[in-house]
Amino acid sequence: MKYVAVLLLGLLLGALAYRQISVSRTPEPGRAPTTLSGPAHTPVRPAAAKSVRTPITTATPVTPAEASGIAPSSESPPLGASGLLIPVHGKTRADLVDTFTDARSQGRLHDAIDIMAPAGTPVLAVADGLVERLFTSERGGLTLYQFEPSGRYAYYYAHLERYAPGLAEKQSIKRGQVIGYVGSTGNASSSAPHLHFAIFVLGPEGHWWEGTAINPYPLLSTAP
Repeated sequence: MKYVAVLLLGLLLGALAYRQISVSRTPEPGRAPTTLSGPAHTPVRPAAAKSVRTPITTATPVTPAEASGIAPSSESPPLGASGLLIPVHGKTRADLVDTFTDARSQGRLHDAIDIMAPAGTPVLAVADGLVERLFTSERGGLTLYQFEPSGRYAYYYAHLERYAPGLAEKQSIKRGQVIGYVGSTGNASSSAPHLHFAIFVLGPEGHWWEGTAINPYPLLSTAP
């Protein structure tokens, strides 16, 4: 009997121990079981926000002229349409001679025309413009450089006897205004006074002493 009681007591203690172990392994309601294979808490990375692209509208480029409200300047009109006046008082188209390509000393070309007239005959501005330079040179004698309004062309008057009274550099002059008088200064012969007249196309720098000569004869021969 003693052995039977010990056996029953052992079975009872074993059953109680088994029940206690089973209860400790049962998770509490509402709580996730803890695992040993990973961290206790894995942070959840928020989903990346979707970027929304705003449509790009192409702007129409604005030119400086449009921005300022000023219309761009146009090319200077052809000189033949600008109404150039024959620059010596009393002379007509019939008095003109094309000497543009005539040879001169030291292998030079004339690059101008000579309008013969008595000394002291008034010299007239061929067009509106600006007195850019009053200059005395060895060949040209007493000379005058006139810029037309756009600054693209220069009119050159040489061998003057004298300037008109009150004439000054940077002075505005009008077509037909007396600017000087025919003479024979420089290398002109005193027995053949005349006006040496030339037209130059200026570079972007606008240097009065530089330029490409163009023939004045076709332009003056169509003058009114």
